Amino acid sequence: MPAMSIMSPSGELEPILNKTMADIVEARLREYIRTKNYKPGDALPTEMELAEGLGVSRNVVREALSRLRMLGIIETRKKRGMVITQPDILGSFEKVLDPIMIDEATMRDIFELRLVLEMGLPDLLFPRLTEAHVTELEKIAREEQATDNFRIQNEIAFHGKLYEITGNNTLKRFQSLLLPIFAYVITLEEKPTRGKISHSGLVELLKTGNKEAFRQGMLEHLRPHFDRLEHPTPGE
Repeated sequence: MPAMSIMSPSGELEPILNKTMADIVEARLREYIRTKNYKPGDALPTEMELAEGLGVSRNVVREALSRLRMLGIIETRKKRGMVITQPDILGSFEKVLDPIMIDEATMRDIFELRLVLEMGLPDLLFPRLTEAHVTELEKIAREEQATDNFRIQNEIAFHGKLYEITGNNTLKRFQSLLLPIFAYVITLEEKPTRGKISHSGLVELLKTGNKEAFRQGMLEHLRPHFDRLEHPTPGE
């Protein structure tokens, strides 16, 4: 297929190389939806109308539309045809975010992302923290102390509760997606290491400290992981 061109953000023509017709039609449909300022619930033209407007076959349009449907951008409704939907931003991540399906470099990148997210938690935690939340965290920390052993379940329970307290549903859902990665990376260590600040220590900082004190405590709690990133073991 000969190279085709579209306008770049700078206004210059740039070639589209090694693209299938369905790739190009998908891009054009995305641009069309943006240009027309379609909102969730708005109906799209029919396959035939789109095919005629783009000058391609209905099969090509159908393939491009199926991609948009898989991404949750459109859906087919009875008597209305194809309509714009509210995309599930994290839906695609949920389908593919599995340690078995991700290479080591990507897992390390995602693990680093989770560490960075944890460092930003205090700004959302403190304005929304209640006594009930503190009680729940204390309970999780006590159960951990009773075992006297590192357990990934305790990590998930405690850190998951912190994300829940933020009240940010997208953040909470995203964190739940990262838990398998977090658990997987920890299992790679011969012996899981703990930071200087325990979960109980973090609870005390929530009760008596401030955002910056808690942020520093979280840094010390996660220090072994940050150190591991700065000084990876051979083969990492």
